[in-house]
Amino acid sequence: MKRTITAPAFAHFPGDWHLSPVLDTGEFLFFSGITGTHPDLSVDSDPETQFRDTFRFLRGNLEAAGLTVDHVVDMTTYHVGLRKHLNAFIKVKDEFVSAPYPAWTAIGVTELITEGTLVEIRVIAKRS
Repeated sequence: MKRTITAPAFAHFPGDWHLSPVLDTGEFLFFSGITGTHPDLSVDSDPETQFRDTFRFLRGNLEAAGLTVDHVVDMTTYHVGLRKHLNAFIKVKDEFVSAPYPAWTAIGVTELITEGTLVEIRVIAKRS
């Protein structure tokens, strides 16, 4: 049986966007793309701060599901300005993600859903 999970600060997202921030299927949990967009839809203009916000929001959804970043088995990141911000992104990612690392694919895109957003992270997590 599937169920939707979301961090309390983003509880309005399923109704506003008609999506499951986290779809729990039992063994695997699928996370919709997470950005550094705050609950009020603002975005920090500093890339490193925005990347940290993104990982913090991801961590909040993981915690709402009773998981940690250690449960992430696959990560796909979508970047506006991929090459320009890659070193800063990796620096911040390494503050949150440690070995053994999940599989990771980074994709450059021209824009994301919220203006000013530089990265969107989509993950799949597996219960231990």
